[in-house]
Parts: sequence; structure tokens; C-alpha cells
Amino acid sequence: MSLHPSAPDTALSPETGSEPRPALSPAPPRRFASLRVILALILREMSTRYGRTPGGYVWGVLEPLAAILFLSIGFSLVMRSPALGTSFLLFYATGYLPFSLYQTLSAMIGASIRFSKPLLRYPAVTWLDAVLARFLLNSLTGVLVAVILLTGILAMIEHRTQLDLPPMVLAMVLAMGLGLGVGVINCAISGLYPIWEMIWSILTRPLFLASGIFFLYGSLPPLAQNLLWYNPLIHIVGLMRTGFYPTYDAPYVNVAYVLGVSLGLLAMGLLLLGRYHREILNR
Repeated sequence: MSLHPSAPDTALSPETGSEPRPALSPAPPRRFASLRVILALILREMSTRYGRTPGGYVWGVLEPLAAILFLSIGFSLVMRSPALGTSFLLFYATGYLPFSLYQTLSAMIGASIRFSKPLLRYPAVTWLDAVLARFLLNSLTGVLVAVILLTGILAMIEHRTQLDLPPMVLAMVLAMGLGLGVGVINCAISGLYPIWEMIWSILTRPLFLASGIFFLYGSLPPLAQNLLWYNPLIHIVGLMRTGFYPTYDAPYVNVAYVLGVSLGLLAMGLLLLGRYHREILNR
């Protein structure tokens, strides 16, 4: 057995006579980096969108509530009862809230790259992070607002009918999916051709009147039914109402059609953004 002590790991350098510096190991990759970026973008939008106005998120509830109240009061002056049930508030809320969720998501996601453009210069922030942040924040906000308003309306009118939850949830999920698909493809097209945002706004103005908020699909003449069937929002609103009105039958609702439109638009939008996002950012 040798009596000499073993040489230390940091032996003297034969050239300089000093201890060499230990080799630097590469920095470990940041775990959940994309999730951190998305959360940071969500917090940034919450502070800029709701934190700078008095009341903040209260306006997120008051705005759709005011729209539903105006619709209910206005139509109650010219009609004795709504097309379904006896409550104008519930009838218009079941049509307006899923439409509002779609409209808000499509508009916000469509402007996601423009809103986060300064931050997208950093390598850690990608265009997909910006899209997901806006989708998650506005989806959660829209769903919470809908739950608050519908719960309040049902409590106020003393609604005793047994509700069917699955169609309600499915309708809101379909509205979120359609808003995401339309928003992503509009984000790509408007980034390449800025005039598209104005064109799209003009083309979709009749949607508020043509999405079944004020009427029932089955009450329309056959020609109008054949045309409006291709509007995915007609299916979403009809599905939403089947969850609140057990006697209402909506055989025209086609979930596969709405999913196909949403996924098709989303796929085309993702392909365009993946191909042209650098060109959009450099404009």
C-alpha cells in the first residue's frame, strides 16, 4: 500500500504552476420556459387591458350584461314572449354569450402578434406564445363571465327546469375553438395584408343578426335555413339553448361541421404563421 497521499483533483498546471480553472459545464435548459413566457404575457395583458381602467374586470361583466338587458327590454316592448320560454333575459343570454365569446377570441387572437410585437424580438418569446396567452386569458374570462351572468339570471327568474350541462359546455368549447381558428388565420392574413382587418370587419357585421341570437333557426323559411346553416355560430347557439330548454329540439346542429371548420381554419392559420411570421414581424 502506498504511503503517499493521492493527488488532488485540482493539480498544479505544469505550464503556469497555478491551479487550472474547472471546466464550465453547459447551463441546463430552462424547464417549462414556454409556460413561463405565456404566464408573463397573460399577466402583461391583464395589467394593460384591465388594470388601467377603474373597475377593471367589473367591466368584463357589465358590458355583456348591458347588451343582454338592452336586447331584453327592447324586444319585450314589441313582443309578448320570447321564442322560447318566458324570460327574455335567458333567451337572449343563451344566444349572446357564446357569440360574444367567439367574437372576443377571434378579435383578440387576430391582433396577438401586433399587440406583442415588441416582445417577439426576444428569442425566448415566440408568436405561438403570444397566440396561446391571448387564447387562454380571454377564454377563461369569457367562460367566467358567462357562468356569472347565467347563474344570476337563473336565480332572478327562479328557473326550475332541470338544466342539461353537457350541451352548454360543448357549445362554449365549440365557440372557443371557432374563435381560435378564425383568430389565428386572421392574424396571419392581416399581418401580411393589413387591409384585411377592415375587409373582415365589414364582411362579418351581419353575423350579429345572422347567428340565431334573436330568432330560432326552425322559424325561418327554407331558403334562409339553407343559407344560414353554413354559419357555424347558428349551430353553437342552437346547441347552447338545448341545454337550457329541455323541450327545444335542434336537429340541424352538426358538431362535426363546426369542428371541421374550426380545425381547418386553425391548421391553415398555423401554416401561414409558421411560414411568414418573420416577414410579419419585420413589417
